[in-house]
Amino acid sequence: MARYSRNMRGYGANPPDPKWPGGAKIAVQFVLNYEEGGENCVLHGDAASEAFLSDIPGASQWQGQRHWNMESIYEYGARAGFWRLHRLFTRAEIPLTIYGVATALARSPAQVEAMKSAGWEIASHGLKWVEHKDMAVEDERASIAEAIRLHTEVVGERPRGWYTGRCSANTVRLVAEEGGFDYVSDTYDDDLPYWIDIDGRHQLIIPYTLEANDMRFATAPGWTDGNDFADYLINAFDELYLEGSTDTPKMMSIGLHCRLIGRPGKLAGLRRFIEHIKRHDDVWCARRIDIAEHWKAVHPPLSFPRPCEMDRETFVGSYGSIFEHSPWIADRAFDLELGPAHDCAAGVHNVLCRMFRTASSEERLGVLNAHPDLAGKLAQAGRLTAESTSEQAGAGLNMLTDEERETFTRLNQVYMDKHGFPFIIAVRDHTKASILEAFERRIANDRETEFAEACRQVERIAQFRLQDVLP
Repeated sequence: MARYSRNMRGYGANPPDPKWPGGAKIAVQFVLNYEEGGENCVLHGDAASEAFLSDIPGASQWQGQRHWNMESIYEYGARAGFWRLHRLFTRAEIPLTIYGVATALARSPAQVEAMKSAGWEIASHGLKWVEHKDMAVEDERASIAEAIRLHTEVVGERPRGWYTGRCSANTVRLVAEEGGFDYVSDTYDDDLPYWIDIDGRHQLIIPYTLEANDMRFATAPGWTDGNDFADYLINAFDELYLEGSTDTPKMMSIGLHCRLIGRPGKLAGLRRFIEHIKRHDDVWCARRIDIAEHWKAVHPPLSFPRPCEMDRETFVGSYGSIFEHSPWIADRAFDLELGPAHDCAAGVHNVLCRMFRTASSEERLGVLNAHPDLAGKLAQAGRLTAESTSEQAGAGLNMLTDEERETFTRLNQVYMDKHGFPFIIAVRDHTKASILEAFERRIANDRETEFAEACRQVERIAQFRLQDVLP
């Protein structure tokens, strides 16, 4: 048995309507990362200076030394950039979510007071703005706990949202296990919030962004001036706004940093984008906690047995009848690499069909012969499976005239005598008349052609059956 933890399916072709407040066509969410004073620095007890997300090209860590230029660039973000952004957003009356590094917040009391006075959400950005990829699980768990403690002490209330950023493969699970967060944002995998299940607990995920993000002023490929940033944001907004008008509304996240976008030449592009969205109706500018509360109320988590989490007995018991009287197909499928992408009708259908397609000709013939005749003796005697009974009744095959019944009986016998297996058709695709037309037409096929067609019809029947029991 192999299980694959990554979810490549998401909402698929039909994402839910978020039903944003006021019928908004798009939810626009600005995040301001407050990291200044929480970055790598020997003054903070770190082994080296910071080297990430600054205007110093090709910066590298200085082991055991203070990097005066790097420190002063971060200080610019706290001293000047923050206040420039504070003026921009408060005047525009757009609320922000702050991703606040706890140690950075502790070193910036005036900025924290301004955030609170503006009504901005202050979510947790971890204890320190450092890499977590090499942290032992217990060390990261302890860091999360200390971040919450310090944040609560400095801000006056515990954070309700979490984003580490420089996270490990364990971060989302550890934060969910902590149990006190309305949302976690350490993913970049969707345009809408979604729920995950971690050890039986539902955790809301509100994905973040690394592309509609001013960090690309400090990375390659990136922005060269504010207009590049504005153009990209405007293009993204316009496309999502169009989707919200014609398809399904989405969410647009925008990531900002005090020391980057807080520079005048860069901020001009942000101002241009804000002016652009202000010219549109039906735009909801919200904090992430507002989005979390809305999603929880409108789209609460749904619980259903997930195929990739089932044991063999449960999996075979649930899907062994999808291919008529052939539980061996589900038994073999259980050993494939299943994951969240298979927790839906299309996913289970795919793995069952793989086992059917790779079975021997004799085994597939056995599946065909397990199917009953249409309107045959088993149907008349009430001895069909529940699935077959429902399917045949749906096409009206349980209410035939004497003449129609005689026609089906004759065709069943002629078809079986010629091909050596029953006539199989996905009756949900047909009417009684079109079934009879297909019957007459397919009898004339050679056996090889008809064997392949019957197998395709078996797979189509399985698809319908799975759609009855899975999302």
